[in-house]
Amino acid sequence: MSSNTKISQQKHIQDLKLNALLEVTKAINNNWSTQELLELFQDILENRLGVGKLVLFHFEDDWTCLLRYGIAEEPENIMFEKELLEIHEIETITYNKGELSKSFEIVIPVFHKQTPLAFVLLGDVNQEKLELSAAIKHLPYVQTLTNIIVVAIENKRLYREHIQREKMNKELELAQSMQHMLFPQVLPHDEVLKIAATYLPHEQVGGDYYDFVRLNNHEFIFCMADVSGKGIAAALLMSNIQATFHSLINYTHNLKDIVLELNKRVISNTHYEKFVSLFLGKINTKSQQFTYINAGHNPPLFYYQNRFTELTKGCTILGINPVLGHVEVDTLEYAEEFTLMLYTDGLTDTFNGRNETISIEKLKDIMASGNSLAPEKINEAFINYANTFREENEFPDDIAILTLKVSDLHF
Repeated sequence: MSSNTKISQQKHIQDLKLNALLEVTKAINNNWSTQELLELFQDILENRLGVGKLVLFHFEDDWTCLLRYGIAEEPENIMFEKELLEIHEIETITYNKGELSKSFEIVIPVFHKQTPLAFVLLGDVNQEKLELSAAIKHLPYVQTLTNIIVVAIENKRLYREHIQREKMNKELELAQSMQHMLFPQVLPHDEVLKIAATYLPHEQVGGDYYDFVRLNNHEFIFCMADVSGKGIAAALLMSNIQATFHSLINYTHNLKDIVLELNKRVISNTHYEKFVSLFLGKINTKSQQFTYINAGHNPPLFYYQNRFTELTKGCTILGINPVLGHVEVDTLEYAEEFTLMLYTDGLTDTFNGRNETISIEKLKDIMASGNSLAPEKINEAFINYANTFREENEFPDDIAILTLKVSDLHF
């Protein structure tokens, strides 16, 4: 072959490679699909450069074969071999434990920093040819092209994930807004009742719930509930409990009847897969009575006449047994002001660097020392202490606090 012919062939190959790169660049700019990019990649290597065999592994949730040609196996039968992860630079295949090492000559790894994104295995169909294989002859170009294609595919994946995250964030923001609407927007703050609530969801939405409803001029019903689990699933069950609770109090103010029906609804909706702790109370400012049922919830702190009472009487948690059995309703009478603090276990499960949790005794100390303060200031004192106590740790769960100060005046 004459030197002019060789020069002409070399120029032809160089033009071919340059035009192919321009074609790939234009395809990426025009936002071709992953499949279209892979088809173009195969056409350039197989038909234009004569690379006989290729397998492209790409990692998303797992290592999968995105492209293969020149071999008989279907993509699902081509198994990624963990020995490839030890390869960080282009090299000939030297391990011989797997089927891939018997069929291919070269591995081109594609990394982002220290993270492997893809592995391309190259070979020739006719391994008995004496001339230099196309895979080796065009190796630097194939590496460049491979990197461009893999990065484009990876960017598409990251963009999809970004769009999905944005969509999820929007949905969570909407769920958070709707959940906020389920809580009472205005709580009493007069000479008879002063009430404040604090809610810190562990995620954007959570499964803690509190409510306070005026029944008539002198009766008020309130509750606090904690749904097992976190996030959207807990929030959905919480919203169902809120709707059921409001529906029930339109027909009955009997605490036992409300608890029994809520238990049925929880079981019906969750099929025993979730449970709910609940504290349900009712205040009658005319008779000056406070009635409650504690269904497996953290015992609220009742501070009256400089003494604490933990309100424990009631029944088991909701959602684990279709028959609650004995439900004890307790009634307390008051002749002067009392303070009541309800909370969920996210508060007392908060732990510090020594793996200690917040004690009930500490909550009592905070409540007693701040009893002259308004309820919102008492809640603030609890949260401030919890933030200091947890040090660098996150709160382990949703936290809800509802504090009531009830005077001995009546309507």
